[in-house]
Amino acid sequence: MIEMKNRSNLKGLLAAILVFFLGAALFISSLTGTGTPFLCSLPKFVDDYTPTAVQLQAVLHYATSHTTPQQSRGEIGVSFDVLKSRAPCNFLVFGLGHDSLMWASFNPRGTTLFLEEDPKWVQTILKDAPELRAETVNYRTQLKQADELLSSYKSEPACAQSGAVLRGNERCKLALSNLPGEVYDKEWDLIMIDAPRGYFPEAPGRMAAIFSAAVMARRRRGSGATHVFLHDVDRKVEKAFAEEFLCRKYLVKAVGRLWHFEIPSAANATDTAGVRFC
Repeated sequence: MIEMKNRSNLKGLLAAILVFFLGAALFISSLTGTGTPFLCSLPKFVDDYTPTAVQLQAVLHYATSHTTPQQSRGEIGVSFDVLKSRAPCNFLVFGLGHDSLMWASFNPRGTTLFLEEDPKWVQTILKDAPELRAETVNYRTQLKQADELLSSYKSEPACAQSGAVLRGNERCKLALSNLPGEVYDKEWDLIMIDAPRGYFPEAPGRMAAIFSAAVMARRRRGSGATHVFLHDVDRKVEKAFAEEFLCRKYLVKAVGRLWHFEIPSAANATDTAGVRFC
């Protein structure tokens, strides 16, 4: 009798997990506007499949919160379509916020790491979502320096695309030189740039994030291109630095304020000599 009761409880628990996970699918589908294709992309429910903790946390969070992701449904769908085909993968996100659980749940059993400028904000988000992985970044730039940085990097050999590195590169002001070792050691399949702040003169701006993403993509050793997603391209600085370092010729999709680039590694590119990236 006890064994039958335990089996019944187990079935009830599995059923609850299934309902939660399907709820997540339906919710995320409503956000992305992808509907059935998302449901079809979910792992098949085999006997030993268990949803990840971050997926279940995402269900609970979005089901009980009035806060919505800052990107539009169409913009989210661009990144989601790539994650759907690449997950589990290495996904690096500049920025931590109310949409972070969503991004992490799109990459189950992959590595999703968030880089955030504000340590207090990191604590606030992780308090409610401890499953997320986030690191604090110290930026050396300010938005008001954007024009100078864009024109002067060409005269600094440490910024040249043919030999630029990030770790310990103090000479190139655009290089994020003091990130956690994991950021340098991993090859990132997808990079999302939706931070740091870039809407007032003293803000860090996204100049260094864009430059560093370009360097990571060019120095990729594995197969395939690096997918880079840049948000807020309606702003002057984001657009100018994207065209300088991520390159128009690698732009594969534009939806709303989001640009999607597929950047080949230096080994597979034809423009690897010289200072400029594009």
